[in-house]
Formats: sequence, C-alpha cells, structure tokens
Amino acid sequence: MKSFTCLLAGVLLASSQLSQAADLTDASSIVKQAELAAYYAGDDGRSAARMLITDAQGRTQNRQFIILRKDREDGGTQDMMVFFSRPADVRGTVFRVVKQVDGDDDRWLYLPGLDLVKRISAGDKRTSFVGSHFFYEDVSGRSVSEDNFTLQKSDGDLYVLEGKPKDPASVEFTRYEVSIDKQTMLPVKIRFFDAQNRNYRLVEALKVETIDGHPTVTHSKVSDLKNGGSTEMQFRFISYDLGLPDDIFSERSLRTPPREWLNLKD
Repeated sequence: MKSFTCLLAGVLLASSQLSQAADLTDASSIVKQAELAAYYAGDDGRSAARMLITDAQGRTQNRQFIILRKDREDGGTQDMMVFFSRPADVRGTVFRVVKQVDGDDDRWLYLPGLDLVKRISAGDKRTSFVGSHFFYEDVSGRSVSEDNFTLQKSDGDLYVLEGKPKDPASVEFTRYEVSIDKQTMLPVKIRFFDAQNRNYRLVEALKVETIDGHPTVTHSKVSDLKNGGSTEMQFRFISYDLGLPDDIFSERSLRTPPREWLNLKD
C-alpha cells in the first residue's frame, strides 16, 4: 500500500468517501484511511493540470498535462499515465506508472525527441519530476512499509502524524510531519526535516473542492525552503468513473496517446 508522503497523488484526483464519527487513535488506521482518501477516488479518473515552476531567482516555467488513472482494485495496484502538452519542449512526453501494493512502483518516462522509453530506477525516484519541485516518487507515492508512523497530535480538525524512514540512508529526509483533515482524511500539509532537524521542504493543499461528491485537492504547492523556489499545481476538468479502457495504460500509449480521452475543452 502506498503512502501519502506527498500531495501530488492527492492532487491527482484525490478524494474521500469516509466520515469520521469519532477521532482515531491508531496511527496505522489513520494512514490507511488517508491513503484511500488521497489515491482511490472512484474506479478511475481524469484531470487537466497546470504547473507553475518558480526558481530561487523568481524565474518561471509552465507545464500542462492530462492525467489518466485507473484502479485495478481499491487500495491495491493502480495504473497512471501523465501526458504533457505544453510547452513545446515537453510536448509528447509521457510518464507511466504502475503502482504496486508491495515494493517499488514501476515508472517509465517517454521522451519523444529521442523516441526513448526511460525506466525510472528506484534510486532516481526522489529526483526532480520534469524540472519541477515535485519528485518522481511524489506522483505515485511512497510505500508505507518503508516508514514507521506515530500519532503526534489530534487537535481540532487535524491529525498530525510523524513518519520516519526505516532505511534513512535511502532518502534525503530523516522524518516528516503530515497534517490530515479529520473530515475528509486528505493530507493538507507535509513538512520534511533533514539531519539537522530543519524543515527544508513543504507540501501544502491550498484549495479543496467537492467534485462528483468527492472532496478533491485542486490547488497544491511544493516549496523548497532550503534553496528557494516552489512549484504550484492547479487542476481542472476533474472527472471520476469514466470507464477508461484497460489498454490505455500500456506501453503502446507512450507513443500513441489515446486522443479521444485527452481532448478537453476550456
């Protein structure tokens, strides 16, 4: 099962169908419900995204893409495709993910200029995703089996949990704190800390809307608090339960995108 260590997957069609009658006290139960809320809205989903990347000098870049996602089973294996359309230097680039229940996800990046399918190795999963402040791992999530969780606080409308990596040498953080909205079970803020206990990375849900009955993150931001710069994500045309065909989520779609599912109107 995948974790909620970044909000991108929550942004990529996040929702919750869970209602909390009473506060939870078990960290594993909170993690499980938050994962379902952030990753498994309906049986499938689609959204159009706009990404604004701002570097430490204030210079900006834009990215636009469409995300298609389908669950093979609720809370289990999941397929995802990200099709880039703008700007010209990334048009035709496709990111494919097969989310695994146990172990590392399978990730590929198709580079049309080289006609090359590049496999993203486990060692590269916490590197920049197409020049943004999001990581490859942020797209499909981090396995909860890689971290130990404890409930730090249950105040007001939020649960606050701490996650610590079981293998500290495999990641750049020593721990992270995630705040989860009790009503929707969506992660709304994640703070990552380094070996000096400095909060060097911040992930925030800036806007949540209810779409097709699902509370959904429609605006998110990742900030590099150490080096400066940030990336914002805004989503439109979000839909659930479209009946996406299985064959969309294949290597063939890297070179031949399913145009009928990608043509959206403003």
